[in-house]
This record gives sequence, C-alpha cells and structure tokens, in this order.
Amino acid sequence: MSALLLAAISSSAAAQIILKVSTWVPRTHALSKTQAKWCESVAVVSNGRIRCNILDKAPVPPPQTLEAVASGELDVSFTVHGYTPGRFVMTQMAELPVLGNHAEAISVAYQRMNNRYPQFAAEHQGVKILSLFTHGPGGVYTSKKPFVTLADVQGVPMRIGGGMASELAKTMGIQGVLKPSSEIAELLKTGAVEGVLFPAESIEAFKIDKIVRYGTTFSGGLYNTSFVFMMNQDRYNKLSPEDRKVIDQVSGEAIARSFGRAWDDADRKGMAYMQVAQVALRPADAKLTAELKAKLAPLEQRWIEQAKASGLSDPAKMLAEFRAEITRLDK
Repeated sequence: MSALLLAAISSSAAAQIILKVSTWVPRTHALSKTQAKWCESVAVVSNGRIRCNILDKAPVPPPQTLEAVASGELDVSFTVHGYTPGRFVMTQMAELPVLGNHAEAISVAYQRMNNRYPQFAAEHQGVKILSLFTHGPGGVYTSKKPFVTLADVQGVPMRIGGGMASELAKTMGIQGVLKPSSEIAELLKTGAVEGVLFPAESIEAFKIDKIVRYGTTFSGGLYNTSFVFMMNQDRYNKLSPEDRKVIDQVSGEAIARSFGRAWDDADRKGMAYMQVAQVALRPADAKLTAELKAKLAPLEQRWIEQAKASGLSDPAKMLAEFRAEITRLDK
C-alpha cells in the first residue's frame, strides 16, 4: 500500500468524530428511537464526519446521566430534570398541570421558550442543550382501586419522576416515591407502590399493563415531565464551526418536535394497548377536575415566585407566552 494512500486513510480516520451516546430506556422506546434518528441525521448532514456510538448499556443509573454528560463520560444523552432535585427551577414551568393534550405542541413551545430566555441555559452548566421537550399528558394509573375522588389517593404510595410532579403529588395527598421509571415494574410487583403518575405510552413501554388495573386521564394533562436532550459542552465547543453548525441544524426545534411527535404516537398506541389489556380507563369527571384545579392552582403561583427569586424578571409573562404558543400549536 502506498504511503500516499496510508496518509489519506489516516487523515480520514483522524477527521471522523465519534460521539459516545447512551440511552437508559429500551431501544424500542420512543426516546431511544428518536435519539437514534438524530444520530442518523448527524451522520447524513455531516457527510459521515460525525457518527454516534450508541452504547449497548447505559454506564450510569438514569439519575446520574446529567453528571455523566457534564463530566464527559458521555457525549450525548437525555435525562429527566426531576432526577436532580433542587437544581432546576425554570424547567418546572413545563411540568405544570393542564398545559395541553399533545407532547409535540408542548415540546415545540418549550423549545421556543428556551430560545428566547437564556436563563434555561444558565441552569444547565456543563452541558449544551440540544433541545428541551416533554412527554405526553400525564395521568394516574393504579393497581388496587380507581382514582375517582381525591380521597382515593390520600396516603397512597405512588412512583413519581420528581420535579413539579413531586409537588403535585404532595398537594394531592399522594405519598410520592421518587424513583427512575426503569424501576417501576419491580416497585409495583413488590407492593412498594400502588400506582404511578405516567403518560399513556409508559404502561406498555415498561410492561406494567398486567399490574396496573385502573387509569384516570385528564384533559390537558394532570402534569408533564420535562426532559433535556444534551451534549457535553466542552465536546461541542471543540468541534469545528462547520461541525457545530451540523449539530445545531439537526437539534433545537426540529428534534424537540420529533421527540414530542414520537411520544404522541406512542401515547396513542399505549391507550389502545391498555384497552386490549383491559385496564379500566376513565377520564376525570367534572367534579374531580374542578377539585384538582382549585387544589393545584397554588403550584403555578409558587413556581412564579421561585423563578423570580432565581433571577427571571417576569415569570408570569413567560408562562403566558408559553401557554399561548401551546394553544397556537395544539390546533
């Protein structure tokens, strides 16, 4: 082999960038599939210069994903903001009750708020936000009795994902158990919890349709869970301007929309799956909805106060913008 050819091969190998990517949910999950599609887009747009090595197994437990990306152990992954209690204030806005009925609309609106307000990036030191997004409207799924009135959940242990869901559970009288979603099946089987706050897709995704027997859904969603899709900040900074442009092109609103749309599709499949599994589903009636709205109203004001204390000058204005964006997009 000629020296010239060897040099060309060596130069090509040196020029290629391999991103270490991880997922902590099954490869069949909407989150994993969407992240994999992002990787495909990166490879295509960069003409193969940038590729992903999606690890077979997450190197850290889900709650440690943020730190793994910030430290450089991972280049790219996603996490739930609520897995890091006390760190994030701004992001709890996207977890408030009754925001909308579709993850795509909420996620795109959320990313637009991230674009307008630098305070979101300020809460994510060490990582580059590729996008912010949420799952679909959350409901309550239980194993022993249906959630018909507030009395039905008083003192009942339920798995929650942290963040605003923790405050919501506390306000409703639920005994919240903060654990990663990957542990929910074992928690339910052992009786450590008797229910879960989840979007519809998660019942199928985590194979708990034979354990939870009742589901209560809410127009606009009882809550949402906020996610960040992220990249190690130093890794991003060290890319060439051309390669940073590639990452930016396939991230932001485009990938937020993809995450949201994938979740909406999964939610529809999840509802059909539960019907086949004979999970007793019911929408919250007018009385329960009214009681919950009254009981949960202070959560919004509390968030406004916390966001103002953290340095945001007019949180109420930003929240109104966010809701207006969702309304426009959800039509």
